[in-house]
Amino acid sequence: MTDQVTAAESDASGIPGKPTSASRTTLSHIMTHNDTNLLGTVHGGVIMKLVDDAAGAVAGRHSGGPAVTASMDEMAFLEPVRVGDLVHVKAQVNWTGRTSMEVGVRVLAERWNESTPPTQVGSAYLVFAAVDADGKPRRVPPVIPETERDKRRCQEAQIRRTHRLARRRAIMELRERRAAEGFDD
Repeated sequence: MTDQVTAAESDASGIPGKPTSASRTTLSHIMTHNDTNLLGTVHGGVIMKLVDDAAGAVAGRHSGGPAVTASMDEMAFLEPVRVGDLVHVKAQVNWTGRTSMEVGVRVLAERWNESTPPTQVGSAYLVFAAVDADGKPRRVPPVIPETERDKRRCQEAQIRRTHRLARRRAIMELRERRAAEGFDD
């Protein structure tokens, strides 16, 4: 890979783009009794923290500095995680906007002492905003999808962004309408 990027790989501000692989990461952790809920399986909040940690590392790497979690959507728990599972949290930037980026995360688990393939136990999409030292939004480099899978993830991320914005707009319109009708929620 070269340090030069084409005009298509840079946004209007001239910030050079970064390939998906530049910030992709995996965080692995063995689950212990400290991680369990009352049912004896790993607490969903423990998994969510690992997801946020991995996604935050990816967002910081991609943006070249601090990035904060703006939202998490579609956190799906597909299978229970148990004590003794080795959990792998794989994250990558799927899409970038001006100051925000969507990070996709897959959570896999395998028994720590077995050589069976890991099973996908969860997935999530998080939106991060890059911030400067004063906590103000700052520009992020565009992401450059490298594979067909990366391109598909970028397209799906754009659909999710459109839905997030439409949902936010619809809720604000409903609140304004109810306030105009005299309902003080």
